[in-house]
Amino acid sequence: TPLTMPSLKEYKNKLTSLSNTRKITKTMKMVAASKLYRTMDAQRRASQFYAKLVEMLSRLAASVDHRSHPLLQARPQPKYALVITYMSDKGLCGGFNNNLIKHVARWLNLPELQTKQVTMSFVGRRGWLFFRNRMTVGKLYDGVAAHPSPGAAVQIAEDAISGFKSGTYDEVYLAYNHFVNPLSQTPLIKKILPIEPQVIEAAEEGVHEDFLLEPAGPELLAGLLPKIVNFEVYYALLENAAGENGARMTAMDSATSNANKMIRSYTLLRNRARQASITKELIEIVSGAEALKG
Repeated sequence: TPLTMPSLKEYKNKLTSLSNTRKITKTMKMVAASKLYRTMDAQRRASQFYAKLVEMLSRLAASVDHRSHPLLQARPQPKYALVITYMSDKGLCGGFNNNLIKHVARWLNLPELQTKQVTMSFVGRRGWLFFRNRMTVGKLYDGVAAHPSPGAAVQIAEDAISGFKSGTYDEVYLAYNHFVNPLSQTPLIKKILPIEPQVIEAAEEGVHEDFLLEPAGPELLAGLLPKIVNFEVYYALLENAAGENGARMTAMDSATSNANKMIRSYTLLRNRARQASITKELIEIVSGAEALKG
């Protein structure tokens, strides 16, 4: 059948639908922006705390024998690895999840990973939905991605530390999107266990060892090492939340712009259809009048 021009009623329905869509995307953009500013502030403060924590560990490592702690002991031939993957619970955030999925999939195909048995745990349902039938699944920490909290981070870190100490895992990695700015998030995979020696051996030159420690150095180190793992997990939660909100804000801004363009386009088409309808009616009236004269 030949193509027919949509009626005025069809154009009106399309414009109404687009207008409603624009309201939704604009609202979602505003909500994501509000959440983004809060998570960015928390991330900034967490960065400052992390820098001080690493500095403290560096100074402590310069004065005590730290290699005997279980969290620092690298396995000679690591065979079992745990990858905690951070994504979002919901979609509508552009390529935020897909970019990390592709990055993790490429990483898992590296030659050095082929000799390891990898288990994946998930923060956010999107990662779990993709990998659940492709990889060995550990745990799903549901509802944590949208509401990052120190308590949730402690639970995740305790599970990882327990698995590492018991020998269930020889290595523990975090896979998440590093937040650069609201327009850019960089996929990142970071090993957190065993704690790399260079992380805490970077003592500044000129650091003196003649200071008093309470409690004793080894005991203090044993108390601080789990905390740095806890904080690594928590900081990744903040990075993931900031990246998700930034990506969603950008995606909804783009969707709102596209809705505006389509509304302008359909408004023009509707006006043309209305003009054509009026012209047709005028022609019919004139033709009828001429027929009566004849």
